[in-house]
Amino acid sequence: MLETLSIWRYFARGKKASSADNQQERPDIMSENIPDEIGYYLAGFVDGEGSFNVSIKRVHDRSLGWRVTACFNVSQRERQTLELLRQTLGCGTIRRRWDGVHYFEVNSYVDLVERVIPFFRRFQLRSLNKNETLKIFAQICEMMRAGEHLSLNGVRKIVHLRSLMNNETSKRHRDDEEILNSLNGQESSETIR
Repeated sequence: MLETLSIWRYFARGKKASSADNQQERPDIMSENIPDEIGYYLAGFVDGEGSFNVSIKRVHDRSLGWRVTACFNVSQRERQTLELLRQTLGCGTIRRRWDGVHYFEVNSYVDLVERVIPFFRRFQLRSLNKNETLKIFAQICEMMRAGEHLSLNGVRKIVHLRSLMNNETSKRHRDDEEILNSLNGQESSETIR
């Protein structure tokens, strides 16, 4: 793994931003700057250890009463591969949980659409279930970027698409039916006014 990290450092060297703050540029996901060896290694790692999730949470600060969030995450005891993934994608955060496991996540739907999804289009996942989940996840993220997650019909579509994702192990706090009933109730009260 150290050898792989050294290879990536070699390819990333010299990529400084022209701005005064001298921060590193984010890698161009679709360019040839990401060596195939790194890209396919990370895709295989994510195929086994990563997940693509869409959650819908009850909130009181939004007119719909629900907030849609999308998240790509990977957890691992060792930080090295997660650090390589973060550097390669040019986005995301790594945190250490109480149990010593490191947790990489990308929550920004802009980063998901512009960085994460294009990476996996170039370096495709091999497992059919996770690849299908990613396709649906990508569709939801595109809807979010278009602002559809802020409308009744948009959230309904997202609830439907999310139900098609392979999330058998997820523990949803809110049942899809509860969300849809709540949205239907909002639509009815808007009609009455």
